[in-house]
Amino acid sequence: MIKYVTRRLLGAVPVLFGLSLVVFAFVHLLPGDPVAALLGQHATPELTAQIRAQMGLDKPLYEQYGIYLGQLSRGELGKSVINNRPIIEELARRFPATIELTAGALLFSIGLGIPLGRIAARFAQRWPDALVTIISLLGISIPIFVLAYTFQFFFAAQLHWLPASGRINPRLDVDPVTNFMLVDTLMSGRLNTFVDALLHLILPAIALGSIPLAIITRITRAAVLDVSNEDYVRTARAKGLAERRVDNRHVMRNAWLPVVTVIGLQVGGLLAGAVITETVFSWNGVGSYIVNAIQDHDYLVVQSTILIFALIFLIVNLTVDVAYAFLNPRIRYG
Repeated sequence: MIKYVTRRLLGAVPVLFGLSLVVFAFVHLLPGDPVAALLGQHATPELTAQIRAQMGLDKPLYEQYGIYLGQLSRGELGKSVINNRPIIEELARRFPATIELTAGALLFSIGLGIPLGRIAARFAQRWPDALVTIISLLGISIPIFVLAYTFQFFFAAQLHWLPASGRINPRLDVDPVTNFMLVDTLMSGRLNTFVDALLHLILPAIALGSIPLAIITRITRAAVLDVSNEDYVRTARAKGLAERRVDNRHVMRNAWLPVVTVIGLQVGGLLAGAVITETVFSWNGVGSYIVNAIQDHDYLVVQSTILIFALIFLIVNLTVDVAYAFLNPRIRYG
């Protein structure tokens, strides 16, 4: 197992290198100039040339890429062109918000998707199955931003049940110890701040988790139906075992592999969807950070954030592969 994990980690190096090259080339092909965005109406040809020279943007692209690789090899991500702040510090400050939102969306999609899939499989070709299928089709079909604005309109603007944006009521004073709002509010010892932070999380988490919910539901249904037709399941039922025991010990134990696989794949979709969700709900995370960086042509921020997202996705995929050996003892990694 250790050798397998080591090989996978070493194999991730050329993947990240190739991705850094593609992202670097793509970002620099985009129209616009970060210096013009920085200077605005104060831009003059002399000042623009001076700033470009200070930032190294007057060098050939291959030299700029070499400098960027040198920074990465030293564990540095550079500084933002717009505010001159270290990118790694800004990511460390914002990543807890994105992780909190992604974790909430994943818990929502897993906690509801797996039971719905099992219900649909158990009542296959009957009305519960049809209802779950319709819900999953709606979840896949409706874009995240449409669902987000719909939630804001009904539950925030019309019904006033939940907050429309932000991570917490700005009138509540919470010290940012970990930057995980739920953790910081619990550490403050005030229950009202924790409840307020939790209420702010509900709408964006549901909007972000709608597509993974639909996918997990459909995969769970298909996996359970597939395993239910196996001979060993029919044999277990013929022996008179309780349906609950057959379902938990024989069906779900063997249906977990495709379900866990699709859950791991959804992490990438959640990180991508967080960009839209954070923008709509004014969620101060990495998603909104990268949107602002794209608008300001802040090359280093865009490149570094995409690389971090890719690294997280690779780690999650590795974790899923390792989990296979625990879910199915017949799987062995050499």
